[in-house]
Amino acid sequence: MVLSILFNLIGGLGLFLYGMKSMSEGLQTVAGSQLRKLIASVTDHRVMAVGVGVGVTCLVQSSSITTVMAVGFVNSGIMMLNQAMGVILGANIGTTITGWILVVKIGKYGLPILGVAVFVHLFSKNEKVKYIALAVFGLGMIFFGLALMKNGFKPLRSMPEFMAWFSAFDAGTYFGVLKAAAVGCILTVIVQSSSATLGITIGLAQSGLIGFETAAALVLGENVGTTITAYLASLGANANAKRAAYFHVFFNLVGVFIITALFQLYLPVIHWFLATFSGIDNVSLMVEKDGIENYPYITAGIALVHTGFNVANVLIFFPFLPMIARFLNRVVVDQAPEQKRVLTHLNFQMYESSFAAIEQSRFEIEKLAIQTQSMFLSLETYLEGGKDSKKAAEKVFERERMIDDVQKEITEFLTNAKGNNLSHNLNLECTRHLLLADEFESISDYIAAIVKLYLRLEEHELVLSVDQKQALKTIHEEVKGFYITSTDPNRVGNWKDFYHKTLVIRNGITKKIKTYRHDHWELMTTVTCDPLLGTTYTDLLVAYRKITNHLGHIVETYVR
Repeated sequence: MVLSILFNLIGGLGLFLYGMKSMSEGLQTVAGSQLRKLIASVTDHRVMAVGVGVGVTCLVQSSSITTVMAVGFVNSGIMMLNQAMGVILGANIGTTITGWILVVKIGKYGLPILGVAVFVHLFSKNEKVKYIALAVFGLGMIFFGLALMKNGFKPLRSMPEFMAWFSAFDAGTYFGVLKAAAVGCILTVIVQSSSATLGITIGLAQSGLIGFETAAALVLGENVGTTITAYLASLGANANAKRAAYFHVFFNLVGVFIITALFQLYLPVIHWFLATFSGIDNVSLMVEKDGIENYPYITAGIALVHTGFNVANVLIFFPFLPMIARFLNRVVVDQAPEQKRVLTHLNFQMYESSFAAIEQSRFEIEKLAIQTQSMFLSLETYLEGGKDSKKAAEKVFERERMIDDVQKEITEFLTNAKGNNLSHNLNLECTRHLLLADEFESISDYIAAIVKLYLRLEEHELVLSVDQKQALKTIHEEVKGFYITSTDPNRVGNWKDFYHKTLVIRNGITKKIKTYRHDHWELMTTVTCDPLLGTTYTDLLVAYRKITNHLGHIVETYVR
């Protein structure tokens, strides 16, 4: 009997967790474009940020993913602290949708739902249909897992020792409320999913092992336990990301403290709301049918406790967000920035949300483009000569080493991301980012190579002719302009039309470089020239040509 109970509980919890993961992956893939639009719509407007937090969490089915996403985006610079705080508030409301999904009375249909969904997912050739089926499959797993957990809990009612243990967490007193909340918190920290512990709580309540008051107290504690995920994501992050994570912990801790203190006033409000709007006079009503005891209304009561707490908490904190932000800015001091190099702020916990991982890598690619463009500016400063020439050369080499490291980080991050269950479109975007990182790193290598070639001339006290200098200056200006055109993040219009325009520019630069090289070798047949000077001049032209080719590859990568 004990083994049967254990198998049902472990199997049910495993199915529940896998169901949540599958539903989340399916919804994220289907709603990827909507998620991107939601993230892009986050502004300093607090109501908008909260709305985005609610929407994203409803789509990804996990407040932990949303808060980790917010912390990661703050760390990368995609979001500001005020924006992330609003998103975190919304995530706490959005996560309550799990309880309302479980209110729907389709528990006995969980197995056939997941069975049909599996067939559709396996045999459908339409990718969107496949991932909708995956989300439905996850939903079926959730209900089937909950039913297994409930069946596993029921035999415990006939065991006095277990009933005595559960009675120790009776929420009839303030101390009992705190104990139950602490258990909910610890269980969520262990399981790393407030949705899973909510499912366990509902299973215990539906089995009659715990009363409604105890279940309500457990739910309050689960809201504190879920903050551990965002806190762990902030370890090693910048000060702003830490502030966002600390706000999540502070927000939930204070909210739970307030509601537990007012617990005996809060529950009557829940009972009144259910009686007034749903006609449920007794949340703990037990109905016996065919010899099976059932508590048909307790799930709705638990879901309302969860939603009510988070909505009330958001309303309490919302007016004070600017004040809290200022407080966190004072308490969490900015660390001194590293002077040597600036690497990426990629958050490997983003893999829980494939969309968020790709969005973060996209932002890092844009920063990589800016860093590479700054190398062009340092190269120009070096070519102008003067007192800043040496410092500019050092900057070029420093940035080239930094971009090498950044490219390695991005490659590692995206290679691991491709190992996850990515949709076709996300997989293509992941590949595109890998190619772009490689192209920008190659461009940085050739910019550094140009400086090295000039330094070689200086070392051997060789000077380019006036015509050679003018030719290189012309090519440099055209390549720099081509770089700005090719990597402009605000480019608009049809990518294929843009590609044809850039193809004309690239061919024009390539033709001009070939002409300069041909004229140079023709001149060498009539004029005596130092061999090192002659080969260095052509090497410089070749480096610019290589940069031009890589810029063409960047445009081609976007067109694919």
